[in-house]
Amino acid sequence: MYKPLPLDAIALNQPVPVNVWDPKGVLLLRKGESITSEQHRGHLMLHSPMVEDADWQAWTYSYKAELDRMVRSNESLSRIAGLSHHVEVREARDRQPPEEVGPAVAWPDLHAALSTLLHQGADASQFPERLERLLWRARELWRVGPDDSLLVLVQLLFDQRMAYSATHALLSAGLCDMVAPSAGLSVSEQSTLFRAALTMNIGMTRVHDGLARQVGELTDAQRNTVRQHPLLGARLLRRLGIDDPFWLSLVEDHHEQPDGSGYPSGKAVKDLSQRLLQMADVYVACISPRQSRGGLLSQNVARELYLGADQKPDPLGALFVKSVGFYPPGSYVRLANDEVAVVVKRGERANTPVVCSIVGRQGLPLGEPVMRDTANPLFEVRASLAPGEVRVVVNVAKLLSRT
Repeated sequence: MYKPLPLDAIALNQPVPVNVWDPKGVLLLRKGESITSEQHRGHLMLHSPMVEDADWQAWTYSYKAELDRMVRSNESLSRIAGLSHHVEVREARDRQPPEEVGPAVAWPDLHAALSTLLHQGADASQFPERLERLLWRARELWRVGPDDSLLVLVQLLFDQRMAYSATHALLSAGLCDMVAPSAGLSVSEQSTLFRAALTMNIGMTRVHDGLARQVGELTDAQRNTVRQHPLLGARLLRRLGIDDPFWLSLVEDHHEQPDGSGYPSGKAVKDLSQRLLQMADVYVACISPRQSRGGLLSQNVARELYLGADQKPDPLGALFVKSVGFYPPGSYVRLANDEVAVVVKRGERANTPVVCSIVGRQGLPLGEPVMRDTANPLFEVRASLAPGEVRVVVNVAKLLSRT
């Protein structure tokens, strides 16, 4: 059952907390996406936007619960009056173990929850508690299925309708979690590194999302925000109740360099956790497609991380490539037989992933994905492909069911 959705209750550029449908069941707006303009809002209104009854009830309950919390906490009348219907929707499946939900559903839900939290920024209530709940679910998903998590998140990264900053954060955090044990980081350091990755760009969330869709050069104001966002982020986290000095220093320093050539302070930073965070940050940014350019090829990015800035083998870069591979799950490759495939699992070696062909050698989409072993010379990987070169819509849930 559907209920009409009052779109005027949703602010522009705010991630919607539920899926939005037309009366025939066609998805108009995915949970976590946003209304980007009044023209976009008008277009959606023409299709009689609806929400599922269960989502409407969960949304209404979450709004009333937040309103009740604000009243009980004696928050100011202006804050209470300013509460919009854009609140985090708490669903029953949020309390289920990730393996019972499945990564194809769990990751988009986590993405929407994190995007909401980052966009709320200084206005986010119970920020540490909400982040901890999210962190537990995210780390459990990575523990249960790192390849499945990579597949889902890399595909979300390639979907430019999704809020970029949240995808970037979730994927960066997971990559850090994959590499950190081999790098010798303690359990405590690994946990803090995950938190830092989720929040390192909170100082420029809206700008981060916008730049992924921007074609022209950065304005002076945008450039200043980008340069100052590590300090802005750490300052914002302190206001939200975060007082862990290691966490805050990772956020402040994630763009600093060992030789002092980084920003915003230009100080020399050689901490291993900071280097890993920066490596994951750079990797995700490079493979991300933008309106102004396609994503860089993963094998080329991996090669640069392996060699390092001085073109000499970097031990941490080598660990990163060994953990992630040249072709991460979710990315696209062309095979020796001229088929186009999507990577579904890392292989025994960095250059031999498990893939599913989705386009045949004649250039026509295959009716069903076909598993290929790239260790076989007949199906070895010839090259990475940028997401813009692949016109086939990937059914992630179907791929997960085959692996």
